[in-house]
Amino acid sequence: MSRRKPLSSVSPVLYRTSVFLRRQKRILQWYLGRDRYALRKSEDVLPEMVVSHSSILMRELAGTDRSLQRNKVTSLKTAAALIDSVIINPGEVFSFWRLVGKPVEKRGFLPGLQLSFGHLVSMVGGGLCQFSNLLHWMALQTPMEITERHRHSFDPFPDYRRTVPFGTGATVFYNYLDLMFKNNTTWRFQLKTWVTENSLQGEIRTEKILPCRFEIEERNHRFIRIGGTVYRENELWRKETDPITSKLVAEELIMKNHAEVRYDVSEIPGIEVIESD
Repeated sequence: MSRRKPLSSVSPVLYRTSVFLRRQKRILQWYLGRDRYALRKSEDVLPEMVVSHSSILMRELAGTDRSLQRNKVTSLKTAAALIDSVIINPGEVFSFWRLVGKPVEKRGFLPGLQLSFGHLVSMVGGGLCQFSNLLHWMALQTPMEITERHRHSFDPFPDYRRTVPFGTGATVFYNYLDLMFKNNTTWRFQLKTWVTENSLQGEIRTEKILPCRFEIEERNHRFIRIGGTVYRENELWRKETDPITSKLVAEELIMKNHAEVRYDVSEIPGIEVIESD
């Protein structure tokens, strides 16, 4: 089966019109919808750590311009300052784009690498998906509910110092591809985000120790060749445990990933591909 051509290649004018209309619809939802968004910050840091994570800033991507990765770091710093210290009160929704706003150069965002219809392109604000990936991974390990998340239907790059399971990414594109999660609990949460010399850092904090602890476990990870094409598969389970005894309270399957691999696995040491009948 042939892949459907992207709308931008069929008619650039139609594509731009579609993007404009989707963005306007999202803005109407922000201001006229029923959701209450997390917009307020607090200089006081909530005392209890729920989860923390870091991701490296500069990655080994063959054939790419390193200056675009340096630009990405600048964009990440700008976005991190806009999100840092926000409080998510009970009933409120965290929206990546509601806080970050439109990524344009006059606001401190620079051209970086962005995946568009399966191809790497240079785009102002490119690379912010690294930030949404980090936020999504942390939010999965809290009682908050993921209400909007988008992901690529393929595996674009081989792992480079990956510390999280495959398939936990969350792609964003201003403003209609968003990452949102809702605080349906009775506790306040706070996001802390910053950039160091080598990494993007994040924490989710709360007022007191939660009565439960969440962790994500990867199961049944494999590469499989079907009809000449290699796919990557896994399952992600969320386990709820007692924070004192570490006893398993509950577990649930939250994702099953099946994605086409877009790189040559034969060049990656340690990867074994299962041949499908």
